[in-house]
Amino acid sequence: MLKKMLLLNEQKLEFVVSGSVSFLRRNVLLSVAAAGVLMGVAVSDASAETIFGAMASAYSSNPTLNAQRAATRVADENLPLAKSGYRPRINATADIGASRSVSSGPTFGTSKSTLHPGGFGVTISQDLFRGFRTVNSVKAAESGIRASRETLRNTEQNVLFDAASAYFDVILARQIVDIRKRNLAFLNEQSRASQSRLEVGEGTRTDVAQSNARRALARSQLSAAVAQVKSSSAVFQQVVGHAPGNLKMPGSIARLYPRSLNSAFSVAFSEHPALKATAHLVDAAEFNVKVSEGALLPTFSLEGSANRRFNPTSTVDRSNSASITARLVVPIYQGGASTAAIRQNKETLGQRRIEVDISRNQVRAAVVSAWSQMQAANASTAANNQQVRAAKLALSGVIEERNVGQRTTLDVLNAQSDVLTARESLVNSRRTEMVAGFAILSAIGRLNHKRLGLKVTSYKPKDHYRAVKDKWYGWRTPDGR
Repeated sequence: MLKKMLLLNEQKLEFVVSGSVSFLRRNVLLSVAAAGVLMGVAVSDASAETIFGAMASAYSSNPTLNAQRAATRVADENLPLAKSGYRPRINATADIGASRSVSSGPTFGTSKSTLHPGGFGVTISQDLFRGFRTVNSVKAAESGIRASRETLRNTEQNVLFDAASAYFDVILARQIVDIRKRNLAFLNEQSRASQSRLEVGEGTRTDVAQSNARRALARSQLSAAVAQVKSSSAVFQQVVGHAPGNLKMPGSIARLYPRSLNSAFSVAFSEHPALKATAHLVDAAEFNVKVSEGALLPTFSLEGSANRRFNPTSTVDRSNSASITARLVVPIYQGGASTAAIRQNKETLGQRRIEVDISRNQVRAAVVSAWSQMQAANASTAANNQQVRAAKLALSGVIEERNVGQRTTLDVLNAQSDVLTARESLVNSRRTEMVAGFAILSAIGRLNHKRLGLKVTSYKPKDHYRAVKDKWYGWRTPDGR
């Protein structure tokens, strides 16, 4: 509210010194405008969507985040797939056919027979030893599930950061529009004043042309700013899930920052989900190497079967049979496939270890970048505040000097351009300052709904994991699909 009142007072000063509208009329208009501002602030504060509300909406409805949640559920199913190696396999068979035979000889002559053989049976097989492949497959699946959960946490961070960036982009775009509207209003006044001075013989056509040219440029700049508002709003809706309404600049979240850059490194290296995900992928790759090595070891299994046959021969109407077999298979040579798989998985393991170093370097760079941007933005905001005050004071002085003939209209227009640039630089630095704060939280791995205290229903990937990890049978998902 204070900022808006100051802006109104600034406009009042600019219009008074331009001498084109009466002082009394301006005071009346400003009083009405001030009342409107007060009412508008009250309504805006009551209905404005906070940044945490926008981030909560993104957490609940963002399609990128929902897709990663689905990917985590997909990874959960790798565990019952791996555990299937512990369980028996049961197959039922049935067949029916027809056969006709004709035989002839000197003793018995010609004989013919027609049979309709058929039957059914059940076979059960159970692996007792598979070269430790089942146990290592289970461990690899569990490591992959843990990696997918950390990837989900990292995706949550990225989505929440995108929501914060989109939120501040909309605020910035709207502030730029407001600044450029006031700039156009000022230039409209200058253009009218230049025309009035020309008519009474105090100005020149050059002054009028310069004022009109700057006014046309201001209109073009305003159109570009309005287009940017639409673009930023579209990105906001894409990330958050709905169009932006009334948004307000939030307070500082400095309470969530580490105390120093070294502290930020310490937190990031121990908590960042990207680092944890790559570490779990290393574990999974190690177990996959052991799985492939298990293909070189013997396997031992039991097989049981029970069958009933009908009309197997012309003299037998029905027969029953049952058997149980212990089977030992010792691999000797499989064309080089097993050893190739071992080498391949070892190379994959080496790749995963390198990726840990890559992730660590990326996290370190992200922390340094976010921390540096925060410091630079703080300094820029302070400097731009001073620049705005100085540019406004200079503009007032140039207008006064122009009114007494010591400055030209071009000097006034240039001074107003400096004010415009300073104001836009200030709102840009404030936007960068706020975004850098959320970037720090993302870089250290703490930009999540729990840390921010978002009012959402927390998604718990372990619920789906518990529902399927020991599932023996059933094709419906836990949610009924």
